[in-house]
Amino acid sequence: MQSVIGNRMKFDSLYIQNLYLVFFSLVLIYRAAEQLVGIEQDPAKFTPSNTRFQRGSSSIRRRFRTNEITSTPPTGVAYVSTPVMEEDEVIHGDFYLLAKSYFDCREYRRAAHVLRDQTGKKSVFLRCYALYLAGEKRKEEEMIELEGPLGKSDAVNRELVSLERELSTLCKNSMIDPFGLYLYGLVLKEKGNENLARKVLVESVNTYPWNWSAWSELQSLCTTVDILNSLNLSNHWMKEFFLASVYQELRMHNESLSKYENLQDTFTFSNYIQAQIAKAQYSLREFEQVEVIFEDLLRNDPYRVEDMDTYSNVLYTKECFSALSYLAHRVIMTDKYRPESCCIIGNYYSLKGQHEKSVIYFRRALKLNKNYLSAWTLMGHEYVEMKNTPAAVDAYRRAVDINPRDYRAWYGLGQAYEMMGMPHYALHYFRKSVFFQPIDSRLWIAMAQCYESEQLHMLEEAIKCYKRAANCNDTEAIALHRLAKLHKELGRPEEAVFYYRKDLERMEAEEREGPNIVEALMFLATHYKAQKRFEEAEVYCTRLLDYTGPERETAKSLLRGMRIAQSGFPSMDVEHFHP
Repeated sequence: MQSVIGNRMKFDSLYIQNLYLVFFSLVLIYRAAEQLVGIEQDPAKFTPSNTRFQRGSSSIRRRFRTNEITSTPPTGVAYVSTPVMEEDEVIHGDFYLLAKSYFDCREYRRAAHVLRDQTGKKSVFLRCYALYLAGEKRKEEEMIELEGPLGKSDAVNRELVSLERELSTLCKNSMIDPFGLYLYGLVLKEKGNENLARKVLVESVNTYPWNWSAWSELQSLCTTVDILNSLNLSNHWMKEFFLASVYQELRMHNESLSKYENLQDTFTFSNYIQAQIAKAQYSLREFEQVEVIFEDLLRNDPYRVEDMDTYSNVLYTKECFSALSYLAHRVIMTDKYRPESCCIIGNYYSLKGQHEKSVIYFRRALKLNKNYLSAWTLMGHEYVEMKNTPAAVDAYRRAVDINPRDYRAWYGLGQAYEMMGMPHYALHYFRKSVFFQPIDSRLWIAMAQCYESEQLHMLEEAIKCYKRAANCNDTEAIALHRLAKLHKELGRPEEAVFYYRKDLERMEAEEREGPNIVEALMFLATHYKAQKRFEEAEVYCTRLLDYTGPERETAKSLLRGMRIAQSGFPSMDVEHFHP
C-alpha cells in the first residue's frame, strides 16, 4: 500500500513539474514579447515625443528585403508573374509581435485587444482574424454546452456582424490587403452572401495567389460547373491546383486526374499531388492503381497519416485483412489521436465484423473533428450492419449537412429507408446519389432493386437503371443477369437471349462459376430448341452435361428430344398413343 501511495506521489510530483514547465515557457513567451514594447528607441532616429510605449513604434526592423520573385510555372505554359505583397512600414511592430504571441497561444481576444489602435494592414488582419476565431471558439463552447460534443445547436459566431461592417468599410476605401479580403470573403460566406463572397475571394487570390485557404473557401462556393466557369481568375499556376481540386469535388474525376498528372510533370516529387492522383483514381474505382500509389507514398513518407483513410477504404473493399491491420498499427504508432487514424482503426474492426467497436472509433474521430465527413458516413454504414436504422439515418443526415454532394451519404439514406420498408423515400435518396455520382454501377443497381420492390413494381424503370449500371462497368455482374431475368418475366425472349448471352460471355471471360451460368445455359438451350435451332441448343446442352445437379438430367432430356425431332420419328410419350 505504501509503495502504491509512493508511486502516486511521484506521478503527481512529475505532473506538477510538467505543468510548471509549460506555464514557465508560456510566461517566457509573454515576457519576451512584452519586453519588446518597453525597448527604448534610438534617439538619433526618433524624436523625444516618441516614447517607448508609443503605439506603432518598433525597435526591430527587417534587415533584408528583396523584390525577387520565385515561381515554378509548368514548362511551356505562359502564366502571369507572382504579385509582390506591399509591406507595411511597421510590420514587426512591438505590439504586433506581442499580439502574435497571444494569437499563437490561442488567446484571441487578448491579441485583438493589443492591436485595437493599430492601423497597419497586417495588424488589422490579425486583429480581425483573432476576433473571428474568438467568435468561433465561443460558438463551439455553446454547441457543447447546449447539445453535447456531437450535437446540433443554433449557436452562431457573434463577431460576424461587426467584422462584416468593418471589413466592408476597409474594402470600399481600398485599405485592405489580400489576407483581409480572404477574411472578408469568409465572413460573407458565413453570413450567406455567397455571390459577394465569391467576388471578394477571387480578388484575394488574384492579388496574392499563395494563400491556399482562400482558394479552399472559393472552392466550397463553386457548387456547379457554370459557377466555376464564371470566375475571372488570373492565369497563375496556382489556378491549376485549384481547378484540379474543384473538378474532384464536382465529380469530374477524369478532368481532375488530367490536371494533377500535368502538374506532376513539374512537381515531380510532390507527395500531395501523388495523394490527390490516388484519390481521383479511387473515385474512378481503379483500386489496383490506388493501392500501388499509396504503397509508394508510404515508402517515401512512412509517417504520413493524411489521406491514409482513403487507403484504408481501398484495403477494406479488397478485404485485405493483413494489410489493413498493418496500416492500423502503423498510424497508432505515428499519431493515435488523429481523425484519420481513428477511421482507419474503425475500418479494421468493421472488416473483422466487430461493428460496435468500429462505431466507438468513428465516434472518437468525430470528437476530434465533428465535421469529418468520412466518419459520419462510415458510422452510418456500421449502424446499417447493426440494424440500427434510426441511428444510421441520423449519421447520414449529419454527413449531408456537412457536404450535400456526398453521394455515399445519400446512398446510405436510401439503404436505411429501404430497410424500413419505405421504398418511395429510398427512391428519392437513391436518385440524389446517382445525380452526384452517375458512373457508379452500385447506385444504379440499388435504385433498380428499389423499383423492383413489391410496393413499386415498376419493372420498366428497373430495366432502365440496370442498363445504366451495365454501361458503368458493373464489376459485381448483377445488371446483365437481372436484365435477362426481367425480360424473361415480361415475355420478351429475344431481349432475354441477348442479355443471357452477354452475361454468359462475361462470366466465361472472368472465369466465374455459379448458379447464374447454369440458369443462362438452361434458358438458352430451351429457347433455341423451341426455335428449332438445334445446333446452337445442342452446344448449350453439352455444356450442361459437365454439371452434376438436376440440370444434367434436364440437358439429357433436351438432347433426346432434339435427336428424335431431327430423325423424323414421333415422340414415344404416352399422350401420342391413341386409346
